[in-house]
Amino acid sequence: MYQLAHLVSNEIEIKKSRFIGQLYPVTSRAQAMAQLAALRAAHPGAVHFCWVLICDGDSGLDDDGEPSGTAARPMYNVLVHKQLFNVLAVVVRYWGGIKLGAGGLTRAYGQAISEASKEAVLFPVEPMCERQLIVPFADESTLRHYVEREGAEIVQADYADAVRLTIRIKVSRVTAFCEEANDLLRGGLQIVE
Repeated sequence: MYQLAHLVSNEIEIKKSRFIGQLYPVTSRAQAMAQLAALRAAHPGAVHFCWVLICDGDSGLDDDGEPSGTAARPMYNVLVHKQLFNVLAVVVRYWGGIKLGAGGLTRAYGQAISEASKEAVLFPVEPMCERQLIVPFADESTLRHYVEREGAEIVQADYADAVRLTIRIKVSRVTAFCEEANDLLRGGLQIVE
């Protein structure tokens, strides 16, 4: 999987319609929707803002008034083929007065994102997951040090009868991490997926 280093934009023209393909690096749906709102404000004369979001924990797509399956689906297919993650793809369309038909729209939206992706600077990214780790209070400090040393991130800590730490860790590392943490804590670790 790959992630964008920065915004990428490219414009194509097909039968007098302008298609502006843009790829944004995002980390949440809220960030993506804010970017989409800013884009709508920047292009008040555009007729369609078709988008696809592929983001950790939240994804979506919208044809924004184009015939169903002719805009967002081909855009999504390009993103999946390029293995892009944490990305918002938007194609802003300015109507040129000539109907393209379903096949023409499908090709145009897919091409707009494909052309933009050719200019993208990408870096590999590993998918993350969350686990809840429950330990007695006496072992919290040991577990926290281990989490930090292994490059995981504590996203939440809850205290009740025991300590419940919610961590984010690379999917490729989660099994070994949990086994090693349990060994370190002498079998006193409870893991909730």
